[in-house]
Amino acid sequence: MSAPLRLAGKVAIVVGAGTPADGTSNGAACAIAFARAGARVLCADLSPDAAQETVRRIAAEGGEAGAVVADVRSAAQLQAMVDTALQRHGRIDILHNNVGIEAFGDLLELTEASWDRVHEINLRGAMLAARAAMPHMIRQGGGSIINMSSIASRKWSPMQFLSYSTSKAALNHMTRVVARQYAPQQVRCNAIVAGLIDTPHAAALYADAEAAARGRAQRDARCPMGRQGSPWDIANAALFLACDESAYVTGIELVVDGGVSLG
Repeated sequence: MSAPLRLAGKVAIVVGAGTPADGTSNGAACAIAFARAGARVLCADLSPDAAQETVRRIAAEGGEAGAVVADVRSAAQLQAMVDTALQRHGRIDILHNNVGIEAFGDLLELTEASWDRVHEINLRGAMLAARAAMPHMIRQGGGSIINMSSIASRKWSPMQFLSYSTSKAALNHMTRVVARQYAPQQVRCNAIVAGLIDTPHAAALYADAEAAARGRAQRDARCPMGRQGSPWDIANAALFLACDESAYVTGIELVVDGGVSLG
């Protein structure tokens, strides 16, 4: 007899689930992993085409998924995202916040506008999504919120993205505060602290394909395991935090970095 699927009967929203046709993002990998485990998944993304690409991949494997356009800067769009999940499925068990941007600049280089934009998307967006989903998780007796963070939140990085680092550090603490506040309602909140992950987004930080290839080799060399992680490494961690196997786990920062933050 086969084992039951780990997310059978559950409903997941993945914010930032879109992916390009020629690659796989962290968010898409998480959405696909949730669907493979039996969840019904709502794939939210700023790009409708990117969201539909992830839905297409899930459907091709026999999973159930739908797409919705959501800009995390808009409380109204995130509330509409939650309302769509409830209208279609009647509940929300998992909210995975996977949106993040960078803006180059150290303390003397960054602008106030870029600082505000990064924090609005990376931190305020996760807060708004969690705020929209929380009442329904409380009502149904529990849920799992997963926030995507980075080792840049905990250490200096040679890449000068001060606003990114601080937004993710704040996200870590918001995760802890929300976890403690809503533990009595059985709503868990955890963060995945990612290291160097080989994603289309990482490649897009470089000027061209040749520069991206050099950058990939340099990033691989920085990792004690000799390679960057893949989006599926992130998805496996997210699946654990989403399922009932982690029912007594809340407020943690789960580091997925192959040892790169160990020095």
